[in-house]
Amino acid sequence: MSESFREFVVQRSPALSRTAYLLTGDHQLAEDLLQSALARTYRHWRRIREGDPEAYVRRAMYHEQVSWWRRRRVAERLDATPAEHGGGDHTDETALRLSVVAALRRLTARQRAVVVLRYYEDLTEAQVAEVLGCSVDTPKRHPRPR
Repeated sequence: MSESFREFVVQRSPALSRTAYLLTGDHQLAEDLLQSALARTYRHWRRIREGDPEAYVRRAMYHEQVSWWRRRRVAERLDATPAEHGGGDHTDETALRLSVVAALRRLTARQRAVVVLRYYEDLTEAQVAEVLGCSVDTPKRHPRPR
């Protein structure tokens, strides 16, 4: 494994893992999704490392997630494990997190990807369009979170 790829994975995995979770709504599926996208990225690392490898991973995760969604089309169980933080009562925080994940799960795969990439990853509409392989107008058509 190349050192540059290893560094990329160490530095960007936490953020990419959160994105994968928001795309899937399930911790185990998110881990599988990220691993699949990173495996694809590694196979093409020589070609993409000088460009924007994080965008490549996001795009790979999106396409893989859509493939899974199309194959399964079955509701996945919602992971109700509380967020791991220090001591204290995190009831409100957990309820909010579960509410957000539940709302994301009601969206289509494409809508979910737009919301996650635009508002969680804070990508521009042009960057979202690039990741999704669509026109810049497509992310604009999806509703804004309230």
